[in-house]
Amino acid sequence: MKIEIWSDVACPWCYIGKRRFEAALAEFPHRDAVEVKWRSYQLDPSLPEHYDGTELDYLSSRKGLAPEQVSQMFEHVAAQAKEEGLGYRFDAVVVANSFTAHRLIHLAAAHGKQDAAKERLLSDHFEHGKDIGSREYLTSLGAGLGIDAAAVAELFSTDKYADDVRQDIAEARALGISGVPFFVIDRKFGLSGAQPSATFSMALNQAWEDAHPLVMVNAGTDSAKAANGEACGPDGCAV
Repeated sequence: MKIEIWSDVACPWCYIGKRRFEAALAEFPHRDAVEVKWRSYQLDPSLPEHYDGTELDYLSSRKGLAPEQVSQMFEHVAAQAKEEGLGYRFDAVVVANSFTAHRLIHLAAAHGKQDAAKERLLSDHFEHGKDIGSREYLTSLGAGLGIDAAAVAELFSTDKYADDVRQDIAEARALGISGVPFFVIDRKFGLSGAQPSATFSMALNQAWEDAHPLVMVNAGTDSAKAANGEACGPDGCAV
């Protein structure tokens, strides 16, 4: 089973959704047969590499939201995050364009470290006030993942993995995805948003059953008895 997750590093609900999905996956009996692939998405591609202002300033000025409304939103999202064991600090968030961070995630995927990179970026952005657009930070992150510094440096001197990020975003448009997180299972089932873990569990089970339908043994034989065998039902047992 393949699960593709479109999300942005700068999306607070994406981290919450990651935690809820992980909780469901941990309880899924066929989790060892599940492949998870993170796909890139940008909520605001127009953001400069570094934005001179706070997260509250950004959402108020660029999104046209009242500061009081933004503060209430922060409180609500932080409370939801806390229930998943996450400590959001919106006052410390560094607003930056996430494009290079997405390229780093693709680089990490080539080294078998995609989920670890995604986890670190989300945590560092929302919980630790790190600058996800900073070359210094991304180089340090790459080193922590065991990725050679020269490979990370290529992200700043070339367009490596830029087309991969753009392709992910193009696929999101083709699939009709307009918000994240968005979960796609086997390119057949879709879930939008940070759903409760129980909803993810239902989706995983439904997708597994769809991909592995029950086949009745002897169902095509001439003998109904051979096909079904003796059994008990609501009206009693076969004699």
